[in-house]
Amino acid sequence: MSDTTQTATGEPFGAYFEQLNQSFAEAFEQNMRMQTEFLDSWRESLDESSLDEQTVDGMAGVSRAYEVWMEAADAQQELITDSLRGEDIELETFRDLYVNAANEAFKEVMGTTAFAAATGQTVGEMLEASEQLEAMNRETLQSVGFATEADITEVGERLVELERRQHTLETKLDQVIEMLEDDS
Repeated sequence: MSDTTQTATGEPFGAYFEQLNQSFAEAFEQNMRMQTEFLDSWRESLDESSLDEQTVDGMAGVSRAYEVWMEAADAQQELITDSLRGEDIELETFRDLYVNAANEAFKEVMGTTAFAAATGQTVGEMLEASEQLEAMNRETLQSVGFATEADITEVGERLVELERRQHTLETKLDQVIEMLEDDS
């Protein structure tokens, strides 16, 4: 398509797309500025002295992750602008930009004490739920007359004890037989 092809309003397509690109870039930048201003004002509005250290650390991690995403959005906007100017930008470049940003943002959040505490709490809750489920399973098996893991373990332990006793008895019996044979 050349610059001489015109839109319905008579404007050349090249100029039209340049104007469209400029409008998109300005709206994108304004959106990012507004988001950053909102996050900054939200952060400032919270009285850090009334928050515990863990919450403050968590908020700081989320803030750093947000900054990583905003940097990725800036880089994306630059790539789009370069592409619209005719530069050959591979799609993998966009993918890599966001994969790297996601990894970095996750590191920022996962490195906080708030994330560690939340993970610990979740693991604790999962273990508790697992124990409750295991108890329900045991009760259900017992109510229908099936052996539970504890029952099988007990039977196994009794069997081992019986084998030990049998071995002891066999040893003593062998000694008695040996003594009787020596006397004869």
